[in-house]
Amino acid sequence: MRPLRTGQRKHHGVSLGFLALSLTTACCLQSQGVSLYIPQSTINATVKEDILLSVEYSCHGVPTIEWKYTSNWGVQKIVEWKPGAQANISQSHKDRVGTFDNGSIQLFSVGVRDSGYYVVTVTEHLGSSQFGTIVLHVSEILYEDLHFVAVFLALLAAVAAVLISLMWVCNKCAYKFQRKRRHKLKENTAEEIELQDVEC
Repeated sequence: MRPLRTGQRKHHGVSLGFLALSLTTACCLQSQGVSLYIPQSTINATVKEDILLSVEYSCHGVPTIEWKYTSNWGVQKIVEWKPGAQANISQSHKDRVGTFDNGSIQLFSVGVRDSGYYVVTVTEHLGSSQFGTIVLHVSEILYEDLHFVAVFLALLAAVAAVLISLMWVCNKCAYKFQRKRRHKLKENTAEEIELQDVEC
């Protein structure tokens, strides 16, 4: 292999220096950016359940984390905090939200009204930010509906039993009435026959 000439060495050295500078700049920029990961972007829940809106982030320094709730009624801020500091929770969600240093929040005893889009924004102190969305669907508890159906069916069964009992009693009464009537008819017929015999 031939040794490089002086001009080629300088050019090669400049290229390596430029490459090293580019890699260093890219690493610095990457270390200052925010990355956000959402393990579950859609959550299905039932009424009265406690729900974890889970996220994970990485960034340079201590970020500011903010959660907002979007529904048919508009956008509403839920909570804002810095990990390690006290969270600033909105009045609408007081005593209903718990925060975690990894950016996640927990909603306690959710209702159907809590269905909607939850947007988390992670902003680092240098100004770069990243956001993500979790969709929450909250439905009525199924066993409550089944309980109502079971009670309704039990009521129908009770009414049917009462009606069947009344029909049985009415049938017995009608049968006794017909027996008495037949017996009376037989007695009347026997009396008529006796009278006819006497007259003859």
